[in-house]
Amino acid sequence: MTISHCDTLIHAAWVVTQDDSRRILEDAGIAVSNGFISAIGSWEELAPVWYPKRIVDLTKHLVLPGLINAHTHASMTLMRGLADDLPLMEWLTKHIFPVEQKLTPELVHLGALLACCEMTKTGTTAFCDMYLMEEHVGRAAEEAGLRARIGEVLFSFPSPAYASQDEAFDLVRSMKERFDGSNRVNTAVMPHSVYTTSPELLEKSMELAEELDIPLNIHLAETQTESQQSIEQHGLRPVPYAAERGLLSKRTLAAHAVDLTDEEIDLLAKSGTRVCHNPESNMKLASGIARVPEMQAAGIPLSLGTDGACSNNNLDMFSEMSSCALLQKVHHKDSTRVPAQQVLDMATRGGACSLDMPQTGYLAKGQAADLIALNLNTPSLMPMYNPISHLVYAAQGADVALTMVGGETLYQDGKFTRIDYPALREEIRDAAEFIKKQFEQGKMA
Repeated sequence: MTISHCDTLIHAAWVVTQDDSRRILEDAGIAVSNGFISAIGSWEELAPVWYPKRIVDLTKHLVLPGLINAHTHASMTLMRGLADDLPLMEWLTKHIFPVEQKLTPELVHLGALLACCEMTKTGTTAFCDMYLMEEHVGRAAEEAGLRARIGEVLFSFPSPAYASQDEAFDLVRSMKERFDGSNRVNTAVMPHSVYTTSPELLEKSMELAEELDIPLNIHLAETQTESQQSIEQHGLRPVPYAAERGLLSKRTLAAHAVDLTDEEIDLLAKSGTRVCHNPESNMKLASGIARVPEMQAAGIPLSLGTDGACSNNNLDMFSEMSSCALLQKVHHKDSTRVPAQQVLDMATRGGACSLDMPQTGYLAKGQAADLIALNLNTPSLMPMYNPISHLVYAAQGADVALTMVGGETLYQDGKFTRIDYPALREEIRDAAEFIKKQFEQGKMA
């Protein structure tokens, strides 16, 4: 019998692999070496042949791939709950944009660290982020140990990070250079939307993405109001207008995609454009219900995202999965629509596809050891008949007992390994006083 060495040997009650066969293993083992999975299978097969530096006992836990949040604005955790129960455009232009003009790099960094803690604690191992002064979000992700795709939000008007379009594009280039050597963070070009950008900026954004050979992310077709504005300004609805500007391609990830016609779904599918669905944000802002079954039927690659903590108001991907499934069932009055397995696929494999992270999204030999474990002693997860059902309909982020990225444990049993959370809490309290003051001043203006 040949003995092999590994860094970590995990012994789990259940492993939901999400591999091509969607195997579910009971009394299973995972061998991890240099951040990657060396072997996965039954504990009876693995235990005698793998000699680890440490054994992680998860025999009362369910292990699955880390969840992937494919659209958020991490630093908006600092504004959680400031402006609720408002329509999207009023919420954005009268409340969020004015406060964001007062943000500093330090505040962006603090908000992103808080978001990383929330995501790590609730089972997210990778996220895609669009925001201001985004380099500081990338720095927070590196500090926290999460994987991230980041991008400076591009407007046709000045932001706290740049005064002109040329400065904005220079910032994208410098961020690409800054994170090229990172093993956790990569970059994308991220024009905000069709209603906050000029035709020239949109076209140049895709040109820059092609020049740098990086993805492009954009909010697209989020509401009927956006569609109407696009018709008034450009004579086209958002998706055809984006196509005319050259934005739809396999390089593109569109967030929301709520207000779509059949023809627009076909256009997205044929272009290879990927879509990130954000059900809870769409519900809270009354944006509408995305046509998830139709997009799935058309072959559009779909992922899930929380959006920012101002419009959700949490970053819990388990909650997002449940909302995704239940919303479609009640909307279509058909309980078979968007079943649990499809939703879990969106939050794992779909997220990996959307973020161009093929080493993540499922557990198999050669894949990155990005995984999470849920405590099966939790009353709401007992008894265990169908793990997939529990993950989508019963589990919560609070059930996560361990989060691992690249073989490194980032969170276990209430403790963060990289972040001094008590110290961060105090800094957040101080930052909140500043944010609240800016918000109150904006309301009086």
